[in-house]
Amino acid sequence: MPFTPFHMGPGILVKAILQSSFSLMVFGWAQIVMDIQPLFVLVTGEGHLHGFSHTYVGATLLAVFSALSGKYLSEIGLRILGVSKKENSIKIRWWVSFLSAFIGTYSHVILDSIMHSDVELYYPLTQQNELLGIITVSQLHQFCIYSALVGATIYYSVQYVRKKT
Repeated sequence: MPFTPFHMGPGILVKAILQSSFSLMVFGWAQIVMDIQPLFVLVTGEGHLHGFSHTYVGATLLAVFSALSGKYLSEIGLRILGVSKKENSIKIRWWVSFLSAFIGTYSHVILDSIMHSDVELYYPLTQQNELLGIITVSQLHQFCIYSALVGATIYYSVQYVRKKT
């Protein structure tokens, strides 16, 4: 699922629960970083579609990269979007960046392992994928969509209550 918006659904729910202790932008960046390798394979036709990047070892390395680069990219993005003003800019704490990136990469591997037979979660230890098919692809997509809707409802409800008090 290169660059699919479905991965963002669970991230929106996590954002709703953790609020300022989670960066949805770093999470989203981690989703993009995870799918660079599959995109390369799709474009060139060479390599293993869900290769090393879709293992826990690969996801760990990509989480570190995503946290280090995503913190700064997200802060710039928040300024560009007008959410953060230069004189009163939003700073993403390092631990929030790392938490968001790790949740992003690990959730990506889990979601993709449910629907893609070539995901090898525990490579190089084993090529087994015991999560494959535990639910249907349709159910997986529904889970992602519903988690986005529930997350958005919770997030904006909390924001509304905070503004009222």
